[in-house]
Amino acid sequence: MKGPLFADAYQPSQIAQRVAEMGVAKAGADSLTVLVLAILAGAFISLGALLFTVVVTGSELGFGVTRLLGGLGFCLGLVLVVIGGAELFTGNNLLAMAWASRLIGGRALLRNWLLVYLGNVVGCLGTVALVLWADVASLGAGAVGETALQIAQRKAELPMGAAFARGILCNALVCLAVWLAMGGHSLTDKLLAILLPISAFVTLGLEHSIANWFFLPYGLALDGNGSGWLAGAARNLAMVTAGNLVGGTLLVAGVYWLAYLRGSKGA
Repeated sequence: MKGPLFADAYQPSQIAQRVAEMGVAKAGADSLTVLVLAILAGAFISLGALLFTVVVTGSELGFGVTRLLGGLGFCLGLVLVVIGGAELFTGNNLLAMAWASRLIGGRALLRNWLLVYLGNVVGCLGTVALVLWADVASLGAGAVGETALQIAQRKAELPMGAAFARGILCNALVCLAVWLAMGGHSLTDKLLAILLPISAFVTLGLEHSIANWFFLPYGLALDGNGSGWLAGAARNLAMVTAGNLVGGTLLVAGVYWLAYLRGSKGA
């Protein structure tokens, strides 16, 4: 007898339970472990952002195709986070499911988010320093550096409302990528689950707070007059972080909690 469609994958209700259990484990991890893994995640996402920058530089394939290829390159970051093992603030917004089910307290939730965000920032800034030292900006006769500067300036010029909305949409897709990866059993399952949602958010020009902790400081470092748009960079980081938090906790964790876990034990 033929089995159900996607019988080799966890069903959505099972994914919800797995995500809640993952939240308990992450919230209970010791601070040093969380911080080290968060630094790794910041570095991983930064490498994905750098690969995106190189891929889109000098492309003559047209706007959409170029963005899609760049998005596939950016997937490197989340692939390393999910499969390699690291703690990423945006993905960890899914811990809200464990909190809503009363499996962890608010203090444990905020502790994880704050530690992970701090570690992510350290990882991003450390990667910026290494990339500057490696002089990656000189690739393509300096074209990569010009692209990096343009990316950062456009982000700094983004209106607050647009940055917030793009942050919401971005982390809905990021958390869905993590959600789908939790439904797979094999490395291949997880890899394929990540590719489309992450490629989509990059192609659509959405905003990821941790990636922006690479893009913006890198652009500022490359621009001798970067102080002129420092305030815009800080505004972007604040609004995108807030948007990411809303997108991940409400549009993914909240919705799936309502669908699958609201009546479960502990809720």
